[in-house]
Amino acid sequence: MEPHKLPAVRAVLFDTDGVLLDTAVSHAAAWKKAFDACLASPLPGPPQPAFDAEGEYRALVDGKSRFDGARAFLRARGVDLPAGTPGDPPGCATVWAVAAAKDRALVTALRDAEVPVFADTVPALRALRRAGLRLAAVSASRHARSLLASAGLVRWFDTVLDGEQAARLALPGKPDPALFLAAAHRLGVVPGDSALVEDAVAGVKAGRRGGFALVVGVDRRAAPGTAAALRHHGAGVVVRDLTDLARRLGACDAVGSGRRGASGGRSEEQDGRGGGAA
Repeated sequence: MEPHKLPAVRAVLFDTDGVLLDTAVSHAAAWKKAFDACLASPLPGPPQPAFDAEGEYRALVDGKSRFDGARAFLRARGVDLPAGTPGDPPGCATVWAVAAAKDRALVTALRDAEVPVFADTVPALRALRRAGLRLAAVSASRHARSLLASAGLVRWFDTVLDGEQAARLALPGKPDPALFLAAAHRLGVVPGDSALVEDAVAGVKAGRRGGFALVVGVDRRAAPGTAAALRHHGAGVVVRDLTDLARRLGACDAVGSGRRGASGGRSEEQDGRGGGAA
């Protein structure tokens, strides 16, 4: 593959939080509030340090459904809670209760706030649409569609598949590729003709396992080790700006030669389509 040339694709599937919307910090803060409340209460085992909203969020929670994220963190800390049921009230008695506490914290934080959209999101989506590519927004979050609607972004997508629909369809969460495969089916394309754009390790694993032609990692914050982790788990290329991605997918005229996104248009490449084994 040429240094700045990416494989030709017919469609692009985007994760939402941390890729299109600058809401990852809000999710991490909500998880911290929920986890720390439980870690401060009597739990099985020795006393626990507070939740790391950077490292542990990225490694254990980011990109997963609420239940899967809560279960992964609790297991990593050696905390054994019963699963409970989706109707459990917010609290610390079950995994579902912890997940509900996170959801309550997130809804409270976002209730009166303007939905933050990355500066490069609309220019990139506009360019890709003008280039004739089909677009999907995909998220494990049940709030994704409403947040995209509030941000005025739904109109750019041929389909939006979020956590609410995933639950109704009984689709397993990332790193299982089922969510993305369902979105590709809705677009009328196969993974081998499509690109998947993700900021989470669980998401790039799903893209690799799903056989997508191109798995793109997004490293907006350029945190140490993030780009390497995305590559290792399946990203064939890592970018910091969606307009850079649009140009390299052949939508350069629509983006404009001088357009730079919020992160300066820098990118980091890896030869080939994938990184290490998922």
